[in-house]
Amino acid sequence: MDANDKSYRNPEAVIDLYERPPLGSWWLLSLQHLFSMFGATVLVPLLIGLDPGIALFSSGIGTILHILITKGRIPAYMSSSFSFIVPSVALMKTAGYAGVAQGTIAVGLVYLIVASIVAIAGSDWIDKALPPIVVGPIIIVIGLSVAGSAADNAMMNNGHYDLKFFIISMITLFLTVLFNMYFKGFWSNIAILLGIVCGYAISVAFGIVDFSKVASTPWLQLPQFEFPFISYTPKKIYWDAILSFAPIAFVTMAEHLGHIMVLDELTHRNFFKNPGLHRTLAGDGTASIFAGLVGGPPITSYGENIGVMAVNKIFSVYVIVGAAVFAALFGFVGKLSALIQTIPGPVIGGISFVLFGVIASSGLRILVDNKVDFNKKHNLMIASVILVIGIGNAYLKIGSFQFTGIGVATIVGIVLNLILPKKALSE
Repeated sequence: MDANDKSYRNPEAVIDLYERPPLGSWWLLSLQHLFSMFGATVLVPLLIGLDPGIALFSSGIGTILHILITKGRIPAYMSSSFSFIVPSVALMKTAGYAGVAQGTIAVGLVYLIVASIVAIAGSDWIDKALPPIVVGPIIIVIGLSVAGSAADNAMMNNGHYDLKFFIISMITLFLTVLFNMYFKGFWSNIAILLGIVCGYAISVAFGIVDFSKVASTPWLQLPQFEFPFISYTPKKIYWDAILSFAPIAFVTMAEHLGHIMVLDELTHRNFFKNPGLHRTLAGDGTASIFAGLVGGPPITSYGENIGVMAVNKIFSVYVIVGAAVFAALFGFVGKLSALIQTIPGPVIGGISFVLFGVIASSGLRILVDNKVDFNKKHNLMIASVILVIGIGNAYLKIGSFQFTGIGVATIVGIVLNLILPKKALSE
């Protein structure tokens, strides 16, 4: 049976792509996804100077738009992108959100243009450009390139090493692993949520959780929306915003391809062919355009949520939709949003060790399942270069434009695979 047929069921899935979980467990599974991405989602607007409530709202609606455009076939969560922080901070000082909005909308338009080209030209080139020897190491890089961030969350308190933080992160990590390994059924499926809750309780006992912001935040709070042509009139086109944001869209596209590769591997499907790369790109771009129209930052797919699916083998699109609805609603519930923001770094770090590590392990599995032979120099050279460039984050920077290590590793890996002979002269 064709794996892309809706009647196909992944034998490894606990709850597969089109299966709806029981209502009693559905909301908990969705909350688990919400908690896993919440920290990064609200951190981006805080760094830029935007309202976190808008980021939550736009991530929820953006995810729903992405799922609709991809015909409900891809369980991808869309949220705030870190790639645009530097130009966004600069623009907020010179042009305010008017500049950021134009840049964010430009990013979405670039995605739609590329999606249109792919729709016309097709995506058969993907199989040639991205064989297992390229895909496997790229997925490993996606998981391990953020290992430093996870470690910083687990150890560092305002830039200084904190033993208390490290202890909390390790307890959170081990509890999550134990829940996943020794619990059965539903309780095993929400191991990450249980780990966060237990880690949070331990953090409260250690006295590192500050509830003052929760107490001062109202229950209901309207996000500070910024509507183009209503909140402000763009009397001029901010070409510096457009020219600084648009090229970075190709960086997030490379990460987007990587995330689709991981989802292909996890779900045993080929999303590049069905619903098609043009639809996944269009969904991503539309999400960013929506964010720019309501006052949010640019949006991209999130590895944290892919990590959750890799751990619990629940790939249901319904669960992702539930997380999106919660995010959109939480954008208006001040106290709930503030409470989740109090989840301390070491808890996020401990959970991230599991989430990002499982993504990296999925890349290793691709290499093993496809019996990639590292005695062949062709394979050894490609994998070695991708891993070191990507994990080391050897980025390309020209002016304000910066192409991340993951993007550089992806391009270099594709080029090497296309130009290197399958067999070296010395073999």
